[in-house]
Amino acid sequence: MFRMKHSPISPLAFSTFFLTLFLLVQARHHSHTKHKHSHSHKSSKHSNPAPPTPPHNENNNNSSVVLDVRTFGAIGDGKTDDTESFKMAWDTACQSESAVNAILVPQGFSFLIQSTIFTGPCQSFMVLKVDGTLMPPDGPEYWPKNNSRHQWLVFYRINGMSLEGSGLIDGRGEKWWDLPCKPHKGPNGTTLPGPCDSPIAIRFFMSSNLTVHGLRIKNSPQFHFRFDGCKNVHIESIYITAPKLSPNTDGIHIENTDEVKIYNSVISNGDDCVSIGSGCNDVDIKNITCGPGHGISIGSLGNHNSRACVSKVVVRDSLIKMTDNGVRIKTWQGGSGSVSGVTFNNIHMVSVRNPIIIDQFYCLTKDCTNKTSAVSVSNIIYTNIRGTYDIRSPPMRFACSDSVPCTNLTLSEIELLPAEGDIVHDPFCWNAYGDLETLTIPPVSCLLEGTPQSVSDFDITRC
Repeated sequence: MFRMKHSPISPLAFSTFFLTLFLLVQARHHSHTKHKHSHSHKSSKHSNPAPPTPPHNENNNNSSVVLDVRTFGAIGDGKTDDTESFKMAWDTACQSESAVNAILVPQGFSFLIQSTIFTGPCQSFMVLKVDGTLMPPDGPEYWPKNNSRHQWLVFYRINGMSLEGSGLIDGRGEKWWDLPCKPHKGPNGTTLPGPCDSPIAIRFFMSSNLTVHGLRIKNSPQFHFRFDGCKNVHIESIYITAPKLSPNTDGIHIENTDEVKIYNSVISNGDDCVSIGSGCNDVDIKNITCGPGHGISIGSLGNHNSRACVSKVVVRDSLIKMTDNGVRIKTWQGGSGSVSGVTFNNIHMVSVRNPIIIDQFYCLTKDCTNKTSAVSVSNIIYTNIRGTYDIRSPPMRFACSDSVPCTNLTLSEIELLPAEGDIVHDPFCWNAYGDLETLTIPPVSCLLEGTPQSVSDFDITRC
């Protein structure tokens, strides 16, 4: 009777005890496995066309850490050197084993930072959230002599990072542009002697799985962004601006970089909005507003007799306005390698010089010598390109190498009218082979048919 009376109570207490113990063990197990889970999540980004910042919860220290740079001593008054505080914040976040480690640059503060390299690899995904303002020293006079003048902020060997925020990166490039060596300082666009090194604002080097999102960046001394030796880069909704005459202020330059997506951004500057250098493959550029500037360029390639390789590039659904060039491929004489598999689709031009241009005689001076070798240009598609062109240059220019002609150029739905006057200018072709799939405005009667015999005589093996 005693056992029967208490038997309904004792199992209940026993079950409650073991349920509590089980939940505690599971909680500890979950805490220890979150970091491992974050790495498997990152690897899935490789197939995602628009890799987002990994989800994180600022209230859960096991999944994320948010570090305000002010907690490391940063002042943010625009005058105090906050470099060491940023380096300490980076090192702390980089060594943390939380799934996501975010460094916060808070709104309402301006942080002065010297030339710095932020080095990986880090333990997990990194976020640099810029809601305030970042700025370098104000010109060459205040740039420390021992610091590199080639670059300002460098991110090196990072696997998994997002540079994002609603803030501003101010390159303070005005005094650099005024160096005597810059092209616009001498008479008739010539340069004068003197030191000429100017820093790139933001450089990613030998890094992968990178996202740049939402930022404003202005007035870089030289390139605004540069990616070297990187893979899986996604740039989204950024705004880059510099004056029309600011020299060498390319918006985004990529070199030896694969799997690049540049979407939904506005770029106006004094050079190429986007420039694609050698060693780039699988590049998708979509919904870009470009101008003023020099347009969207592949190249220049083959300088100093070098070998250059670019393939699988798409530029689409974009607006190019008031630029010196529209969509351009530029190569030096004497180079080798190839540009192939390029598509320019659905692009609107507004008063653009050289809306469509291939220039295999690219030269920055008047004394470049003729050479027989060249970077091969083939399998280039132009479709649905419409708008107006600046009458100082022809609407289409295909200036191809004497010895290595352009081949397999395909044009369809091209309609380019003069921005001023009623005279429609003829396109220019030199040693260019291709096909017209539709009638074009203006008519293109200068493309050659078939495949030139001379192509087989040169080493133009695809890279």
